[in-house]
Amino acid sequence: MSRRMLVAAAAVAALVLVVCGAALAAEVSREEYKEAAEPICKASARANERILAGVRKEVRKGQLQTAAAKFAKAAKEQARTLRELEALPRPSADEARLAKWFSYLKIEAQLFDTAGRKLKAGDKVGAEHVFTKLSSNINKANIQVLPFEFTYCRLNAAKIT
Repeated sequence: MSRRMLVAAAAVAALVLVVCGAALAAEVSREEYKEAAEPICKASARANERILAGVRKEVRKGQLQTAAAKFAKAAKEQARTLRELEALPRPSADEARLAKWFSYLKIEAQLFDTAGRKLKAGDKVGAEHVFTKLSSNINKANIQVLPFEFTYCRLNAAKIT
């Protein structure tokens, strides 16, 4: 009986080593995360550039319905990008930093949507207040991911608002 227990304990120990080894091997580095995230962000940045092209002029000229539709599309693009980024394996050492970044990205999507709704309602002043919040939020999000040295995963508030 003790021999069977010894063999079972050895088998359990071997299984634990295999599982732990696989977990350690699956650990993602900051650089690997960056390599996986940048193509997602690049596609999103290009889409938002296309979507928001000329939106500043439209708002100034009073073409609020057209601008509203663009902000609604940008909100959907931002939400889609966030879902894709959240699905990526993350470096465990940066888990808290990335969670905070994701929260800012979620707020960005909500602010794009809010700006669109304000513009649709004809509330240009209200939309401008949202643009100010959006710029501030973008800066906070960018600060969170400075250590990653992203190129495309950092937004440029000047291009949007």
